Amino acid sequence: MNFLKSLFLRQDPVPLSYMKLGPELSKENPLMIQFFTWDSKATGTSWWKHFENEIPMLAEMGFTQVWLPPPNKAAEKEGRGYDAYDLWDLGEFNQKDTVSTRWGSKEELLSACRAAKEHKIDIIIDAVLNHKLGADRTERFQAIPVNPQDRLKELDKAREIEGWTVFDFPGRGNKYSAMRWNQEHFTGLDWDNATRTKGVFKIVGKGHKGWAKNVDRELGNYDFLLGIDVDHRHPEVQKDFFSWGPWVLETTGAVGFRLDAIKHIDREFTRRFLENTRKSTNRRMFSVAEFWSGNLDAVLPYTRAFKGETAFFDVPLHMNFHDASKHYSRYDLRNVMNNSLVKVKPGYAVTFVDNHETVEGQSLESWVGDHFKIQAYALILLRGAGYPCVFYGDLYPNRECYNEHIARNLKLLIKARQLFAYGATQDYLSTKNCVGFVRTGDSTHSGCAVMLSNREDDYLHVIRMNVGKAHAGSTFRSFLTTDGRVEIDADGWGEFTCFAGSAQVWVKI
Repeated sequence: MNFLKSLFLRQDPVPLSYMKLGPELSKENPLMIQFFTWDSKATGTSWWKHFENEIPMLAEMGFTQVWLPPPNKAAEKEGRGYDAYDLWDLGEFNQKDTVSTRWGSKEELLSACRAAKEHKIDIIIDAVLNHKLGADRTERFQAIPVNPQDRLKELDKAREIEGWTVFDFPGRGNKYSAMRWNQEHFTGLDWDNATRTKGVFKIVGKGHKGWAKNVDRELGNYDFLLGIDVDHRHPEVQKDFFSWGPWVLETTGAVGFRLDAIKHIDREFTRRFLENTRKSTNRRMFSVAEFWSGNLDAVLPYTRAFKGETAFFDVPLHMNFHDASKHYSRYDLRNVMNNSLVKVKPGYAVTFVDNHETVEGQSLESWVGDHFKIQAYALILLRGAGYPCVFYGDLYPNRECYNEHIARNLKLLIKARQLFAYGATQDYLSTKNCVGFVRTGDSTHSGCAVMLSNREDDYLHVIRMNVGKAHAGSTFRSFLTTDGRVEIDADGWGEFTCFAGSAQVWVKI
């Protein structure tokens, strides 16, 4: 009876409490950066070399983890890797008219990974396990066209189609993996080469079980996303992926994964993939999953299903930021953290403001406007809950989304996180258009006071906040601007200010 009771009461481990986020025994705040945009290209060098050159500065700024773009060979020479052709080719073999990937050669990748390790920066591998593209040959098989808006509705009877589903990997041969992919290893595809018809086709016939059941229910069944959809129930598929996971971590020295498009992958497979790789490598292996939904109620069941094996990007919080930027002063800042993963399950939440797919014109466009960008970053970088990820496009010059003013203030917020943002978080939800919070500090960090506004005029906000009696009689200065002083009274209170439509951080002199 006691055994059954213990099983019933057993809690799953909280991902961010046990996974590796930075150097062992470090008391400094960990911080991740997504080191690419969708169109990233380095001038005069490879992306991997560009990354290696930036590592010393990233370490100095306090970054402890770097999420790199998919290192695998893509279907096209300039493919980003999300068009996954061969996961076992990291820029080593002459396939798809190139040896290097868009990002560089395997040698350059491994050199950058070694440099990162020397600077105590962990590497996160972007794992694209949902689909494949760029097959080497076609074959004929039976398939049923289904309604793209409801994949459970069949539009016709089974018929023979011709699909690009045979992967021979002629450049790599049997090195690392001898598996050859064909239609048996897939559930569906979006192109019938015989009739030159685009659609969604469910592969049927001997050995096929239809769409995976343990996926998101959007569009009836969201197993199929794009390209050629992998059947993760197939034993050969599982064996290959379960071998690839430990191999890619050991080869690169990376500490974990960013899991792409998990709402389309059988969640039982993904959980087993993580369990298997963790057992084979390191129990503190890091993992963060991309489940793209702004609806917290859709995300929470996945956090339970994975039994503590992975953290999740806080898409609901990102969508709150996007809504706030769209509605300007009409948005109530007192609600900005509501219905977010970081508020409900902070130990599961990797917070972010934007990424490569939210940029204007991209598939998940939901850009956080420049007028609210720094306020959003202040919320993820300086509060105590969650694990923040900074977007390369907001920090580094690029053609897609760079704003020099944003980058300047973002660097200051990153510095404030590194130096001051420690201890408990106390909120001061003052008004609809201005909120504040205090980090109380710890034995080696003095803490800070933070304010943010979305008002659209020249107003100067004032919030009375308590920074603790330990700071009685001291003076705080503004960190994002060069002037501004606040005197702290005998009880630890001060009257802090912030200009309309901006953010401000106050730190002890």
